[in-house]
Amino acid sequence: MMKAKHWLSVLSCSVMVCAASITGYATSAYGLTLTNTLTIPGESTDLLPSAENSANVNRLGFFSDLYYDRYQNVYYGLSDRGPGGGVIDYNPRVEKFSLDVDSKTGAIANFKLLDTILFTKDGQNFNGLKPDLLPNGNKASLGLSLDSEGFAVASNGNFYVSDEYGPSVYEFSPTGSFIRAFATPENIIPKQSDGTINYVDGRPTITTGRQDNRGFEGLTLSPDGSKLYTLLQDPLVNEGSPDGRRGRNIRLVEFDTKTGKSTAQYIYQLESLADINDRIPGTDDDFGANSQGRNIGISAITALNDKEFLVLERDNRGFGVDALLGLTENPSTTPQPVASKRVYKINLTDATDVSGISLANTNTLLGGINPVNKSLFLDIAKALSPDNPGDWTKIAEKMEGLAIGPQLKDGSYTLLIGTDNDYSVTQIGDQLTQYDICSNNNGTSVSRLPIDKGCPTGQKLVPGYLYSFKVTAGELGNFIPPSKKVPEPTATVGIMLLGLSGFWLKRRIR
Repeated sequence: MMKAKHWLSVLSCSVMVCAASITGYATSAYGLTLTNTLTIPGESTDLLPSAENSANVNRLGFFSDLYYDRYQNVYYGLSDRGPGGGVIDYNPRVEKFSLDVDSKTGAIANFKLLDTILFTKDGQNFNGLKPDLLPNGNKASLGLSLDSEGFAVASNGNFYVSDEYGPSVYEFSPTGSFIRAFATPENIIPKQSDGTINYVDGRPTITTGRQDNRGFEGLTLSPDGSKLYTLLQDPLVNEGSPDGRRGRNIRLVEFDTKTGKSTAQYIYQLESLADINDRIPGTDDDFGANSQGRNIGISAITALNDKEFLVLERDNRGFGVDALLGLTENPSTTPQPVASKRVYKINLTDATDVSGISLANTNTLLGGINPVNKSLFLDIAKALSPDNPGDWTKIAEKMEGLAIGPQLKDGSYTLLIGTDNDYSVTQIGDQLTQYDICSNNNGTSVSRLPIDKGCPTGQKLVPGYLYSFKVTAGELGNFIPPSKKVPEPTATVGIMLLGLSGFWLKRRIR
């Protein structure tokens, strides 16, 4: 196992942005305010010891998920399977970091890495490779394949991580060492028509279970630590007509943290395709009928209490590798406008447990099935670009991290949203050759270059963004912070307490 313990601030004035850029108190249409944006250069490296800086070794990966440990006042940013899209060797990891948060405004500054923690099992590193590309790997066995997407910290300091490949939920020690795997419900596991498990291929090879690369995307822990909740990114491959790409019914899976077994499944419904397309001017850039369960999905979930949660839902458009790659191929094109970057508040109180119910071959819900109650909490695109919420140059493509940050002096909270920049790396089709994507800050100058060779003057790798919003306690509602484990008394302490209680009892009798 490798673990780096050096301290390093990844921001310096020699890179794209050396401090938080205050954007003012831009008010969203729904009451929350955007405080400021922190830009993290794509050239940043993490704390993994390395003789050379390389995208596949120590280029900083973030924020496939984001977690705030309010008791230690530290943050965790999760990397995913790495720059290679599952075909290049990479060790998944989580980055521990600190932030300065202004106690009055909620403005964030001074992103500083504290630790880089690799995920390991029996002394071997997990790997971002697809299961069949591992040594002795096959499509029916996960082995050490890991595409980490969701993250939470238990009261004892252990890590919970959700994975897309399985999809799986794992528990790790605070040093990243594997402890156990939770039991994935059978209806979620990807299988072929003959019942054979297949963790690699997509439709039509697999006919049931999660879609390829659409596994457990979001993960959160109930405040008392007894339940884990994880959301698939999109519908099951068989739950939609004719398949999950045309459906909007996503499964939210509940796990018992003691037994590691699933205890319930609920339906989270994506926003309707018609409503999303209505926000796009004209019809030329509308999402097609087979985009609902593929190009639109959820990215994160965080608990407010044992029944209410915030969910980050988004499309695949905006400033990022995909749009910039298109411009390198045809500079005269205009990337498609952003249509959906939103946070919803959901409630499980009246939702139906659908553990034993199939939604195969339907895009609607059967009578008697109630999805989770859902209401709009924050329109991120409108907050970032009030005059043009579709402006792809001002709105990051992959918003994937969501966390409730520190409480401020006036009783409000910071709400943090982090982006995944895909390491600023792309591949063309199924080729193994990787390229760095370089750009200026508005995409008017872009390049696709051999990886690790550096960007042209005036261009940088795609950065990551960390947005800070200010949200009142009333807007959050009944927010209950995660519980903190109280250490059990040692035998010596127990004897001392027993002796003291006896002493006071004698005094009262006298």
